[in-house]
Amino acid sequence: MIYIIIASVLLIFILIMSFLIIHSFKLPDQKHSKTPKDVGIDFEEISIPTKNDKKLYGWWIKAPQKAPTIILVHGWGRHSERLLPYIKKLNGRGFNLLAFDSRNHGNSDKDDFSSMVKFAEDISACINTVESKATFERGKISLIGLSIGGSASILAAAQDVRINKVISIGAPANPSDVMELYIRKKHVPKAIIWLAFEYMQYRIGRRFSDMSVDNNIHKTDAKVMVVHGKDDRVVPFSQSTIIMKAANDSQAELWAIEGKGHSNCHYEAGFWNKLIDFLNK
Repeated sequence: MIYIIIASVLLIFILIMSFLIIHSFKLPDQKHSKTPKDVGIDFEEISIPTKNDKKLYGWWIKAPQKAPTIILVHGWGRHSERLLPYIKKLNGRGFNLLAFDSRNHGNSDKDDFSSMVKFAEDISACINTVESKATFERGKISLIGLSIGGSASILAAAQDVRINKVISIGAPANPSDVMELYIRKKHVPKAIIWLAFEYMQYRIGRRFSDMSVDNNIHKTDAKVMVVHGKDDRVVPFSQSTIIMKAANDSQAELWAIEGKGHSNCHYEAGFWNKLIDFLNK
């Protein structure tokens, strides 16, 4: 009897710990407090249909004439407001710009749970909408993604041939690596992490390895610039080297930025010119 009690207590403990791990990745319910108008830029609020009959909220900033389009992709738990520095610097440089909130983020619709798969689906939904715009220049779609948004951008490019170029900034090669690093700092046993990850993958319907950048980057013909701060404490710089090793020859280039972390690479001198040069090549 005592063994049954001990086993039951242990099982309850494991289930509670697994629940707390999963809950720690719950998305904050944050709406926008600023728009491009706050930085002096005219824009159009658009609604973008995506999978599961959901709608994405987006900002469309059109070029004066037909032009290449850049789609900006935020990170986990963020929304388009995080992309305002990018909008401000890229506006007027010869591009259409679209910033959007992925499902369950910002002002977009809720849709059960989020994943890199859903981020990638939302990127393709954005391209569908962009193709109907008057200033869209066919065959010239680029993505700039931050953190998980960067990983999802490469995953999207592996699945959608309309994407020509990707700039990923602080992106993990495999999201599970970064999640495990975060959880292990809390001294959680590996067995409990394993159980929580198995449940997450069950909910998503895909293994983390199936959607990871290192297992998908070779499937795209898009050119990729991997930007990573060498002092990144959220997504270790080693993740960028994993991405580069998995890329096809001459497909990707790495810009390792000394002294920068996860969210401040855009303060590097020459950052914007380097990105624009890559996009215009």
